[in-house]
Amino acid sequence: MIALHELFSAQCDAHTPVCHDDATGAMVTHAAFRARVASLALRLREGEERRHALCIDDPFDFACALFALLACGKTPVIPASAAPGYLADLADAYDAVLTDADVAAAADARAHEALDTLTLRIDPHAPLTLYTSGSSGAPKPIHKTLAQFDAEVRTLERDWGALIGDATMLASVPHRHIYGLLFRVMWPLAAGRAFDRALCVEPQQIQARIARCGATAMVSSPAQLMRWTGLAGFDSLTPAPRVFFSSGGPLAADTALDYAAAFGDAPVEIYGSTETGGIAWRRQNETPAWYPVSGVQVRRADDGALEVRSPHLGHDDWHRTDDAIAFDDDGRFRLQGRLDRVVKLDGKRVSLPELEARLALHPYVAQASVVPLAGTTRERVGAVIALSDEGRAALHDTGRVALAKTLRRHLAAYFDVVLLPRFWRFRIALPFDARGKLPVSAVAAAFGPRAEGFELLAESRDGDALRHEIRVPPALDHFAGHFPGLPILPGVVQVDWAIRLASEHVAAARAVESVDRLKFMAPVPPGAVLELRLAHDAARRRVQFAYRMNGRECASGAIVYREDA
Repeated sequence: MIALHELFSAQCDAHTPVCHDDATGAMVTHAAFRARVASLALRLREGEERRHALCIDDPFDFACALFALLACGKTPVIPASAAPGYLADLADAYDAVLTDADVAAAADARAHEALDTLTLRIDPHAPLTLYTSGSSGAPKPIHKTLAQFDAEVRTLERDWGALIGDATMLASVPHRHIYGLLFRVMWPLAAGRAFDRALCVEPQQIQARIARCGATAMVSSPAQLMRWTGLAGFDSLTPAPRVFFSSGGPLAADTALDYAAAFGDAPVEIYGSTETGGIAWRRQNETPAWYPVSGVQVRRADDGALEVRSPHLGHDDWHRTDDAIAFDDDGRFRLQGRLDRVVKLDGKRVSLPELEARLALHPYVAQASVVPLAGTTRERVGAVIALSDEGRAALHDTGRVALAKTLRRHLAAYFDVVLLPRFWRFRIALPFDARGKLPVSAVAAAFGPRAEGFELLAESRDGDALRHEIRVPPALDHFAGHFPGLPILPGVVQVDWAIRLASEHVAAARAVESVDRLKFMAPVPPGAVLELRLAHDAARRRVQFAYRMNGRECASGAIVYREDA
């Protein structure tokens, strides 16, 4: 291991691998990395700006810019998103923005001069600022030092370095959040282990990267890992990654066991936060409880809150979290939900995490998220449910309303009836973001109309077939003038909705070539609840769609997409 602040001053073999470069097909070495950092540093030190927001998608270029800033004594600011609106909200937090184009323009332009004239010295306590959305969605700055990251990568190497060995780090998570930054960039650099520049989002992509890189380890999130189990090629990766890492939230137990059955072990789940760094880990084929990572101490406060003492914090005091825990007899602990997610309904207090935990015990439920809902005449909560295979079968057999009643009866054994969710949405997966977080705003959005206009009440997958239950809001703009006195949903809108929903699950369907065999058999009035069935035929490059209303087919057709899509 090389300390992060000594990456360019310690003795290091110039041929040490840094990352795989698809453009050249070659391995980028430490010598090339150092030259690129030096050329960037020579340019950056000439500017007066002190704080630079890193909005760089390529992980290698990101690493070069990060260490070039540190070598200049400047402060890297790492936003959670590069969206213009998000950056505008952070305008006071940085003086300049660095993009992929900026790095490309500066790269190698003065590399030889830089290597001859610039000594890359980095302060071990150099500051970095990361941003996290927190539970409210508002950007929150987390100020850390390079020493904290160095302490954490040493912990990672101590706990899992032997397991990974010389494997290349593959990733399906971005590097602008602490999990991806640590596992995908900083840990490989400190350990002299290569990382892959590509982002893997499908099993086929992972297999292609394995073919190029050989031995691998995968850095992913619960939402992605859960989705992969239903995709072709998931259980036939060769050679299989030596380990799957998961962070950002708990991995569903059935998903963890699917990985154990396919690859011999469940993913290594990492529990922590941007502020605390890694706290604990588990493999659910061994135990559902968490065990602290090396060097981290945990205890339970009087009110059940988890408190942490860790070298990743940058101080020696105990740090209180908002997570409640309960210890097992062997020193491991179980998460009991968030202490700050308690709401009052009709004068009664209820813990949303407790509602979620009880829902998760039902065989129909893979994951659950419960949120308070604004805009109702009384305080109410809504539940978004990712269904298990049994739950999907129940949805198909009995319908959405009956399924919601079943889950309400299940909760009624534990909670007063006024505390039960009144609004339900059923999904293939919960709306985790790119960091593996589950924003409250994204869950709450499930209870309103989508941007396209319809409300998505339920969705499920059965192989290559998808079912959606959607409500047509009476005030939908598309009814205006179509027709006066007898509003009917335009057929072109129905086709548009089918294309949009198909493209969320079949990426190629975004490149529509034609819509064939189009039929409209019955008018759709305001307030109608429609069942939309989509069936993907990859061999014929088409997605069949059919709308039904009250058991009667009202529209159908085939979305044909381009062969090169």
